[in-house]
Amino acid sequence: MDDPRDWVAILARYRTPSAWRSAWEVLVTALPLLALWALAWWSVGISPALAVALSILNGAFLVRLFMIQHDCGHAAFFGSRRLSDWVGRTIGVVTLTPYDVWRRVHAEHHAGTGNLDRRGMGDIRTLTVQEYRSRSPLGRLGYRLYRHPVVMFGIGPFFLFFISNRVPVGLMRDGAQYWISAMGTNAAIAVVAGGIWYLGGGAVLAFAFLPTLLVAASIGVWLFYVQHQFEETSWDHDADWQMQDAALHGSSHYVLPGVLRWFTANIGVHHVHHLQARVPFYRLPEVLRDHPQLAEVQRLTLRESLACARRHLWDETTRRLVPFAAARAG
Repeated sequence: MDDPRDWVAILARYRTPSAWRSAWEVLVTALPLLALWALAWWSVGISPALAVALSILNGAFLVRLFMIQHDCGHAAFFGSRRLSDWVGRTIGVVTLTPYDVWRRVHAEHHAGTGNLDRRGMGDIRTLTVQEYRSRSPLGRLGYRLYRHPVVMFGIGPFFLFFISNRVPVGLMRDGAQYWISAMGTNAAIAVVAGGIWYLGGGAVLAFAFLPTLLVAASIGVWLFYVQHQFEETSWDHDADWQMQDAALHGSSHYVLPGVLRWFTANIGVHHVHHLQARVPFYRLPEVLRDHPQLAEVQRLTLRESLACARRHLWDETTRRLVPFAAARAG
């Protein structure tokens, strides 16, 4: 199909969620998550190392729960928007993510993906080669540090989920609803954390819960990174940018093994998601089955994705995401 805009109407046929299927997906994600947390809590008194191992394993279920929150934010998970929102808000307490704030920021991301003139909110900061070259030595150093894997996938996720999410960053002047979302989520988190501390002590929080949150945060940032930060992605200035084209060609199809597709709730089918965000995640394989040509667009395997961490600058001449060495070569 030559025009990506034609896919929007085709994919709209897959937007209808199943209430029973959605409820089932919540149960098979939340119940194991809670069970593993309970087991890790019990293990703290026997072996803190075992508790940490169980907590790390539980990070996969927390990632999946966040993906359900993600679908709720797109009104893709239940037929009722109100139900989707309240399920999303509840999950937001567990994922440390104020739902209404995140939903607005994520909407900005969808509205401007691949647009060089709309970079900022909800995106990973990406400079062009020319912009990088025009920066001062200190400015280039700051960008290199920001894009370093230790910062991007270690320090960055901690800062985002534990600190930045505590206030409505970027939306402080846009209405009380975002403050209510952030402060309400913070209050609920404080109540839950305080209850765990009271009942189990600081060791339970440190060994049974904190590793889950840290691992899930890093995995989440990695997934978001490879969805748009790959070599043959797409960036254009506003005059040449077209939303559906950017969705199809600027988002990857991250081809993962089956078990990882389950834990990531098919978020790797990201090009389809950007074309039609209201398709529930459990219907994305149906889309690829019915339209196999979409399965071949912007394919990125797990092994190939590792190279994405070495690509940091958009080269407007070659239309490739390139390493820092490309800026020196010029």
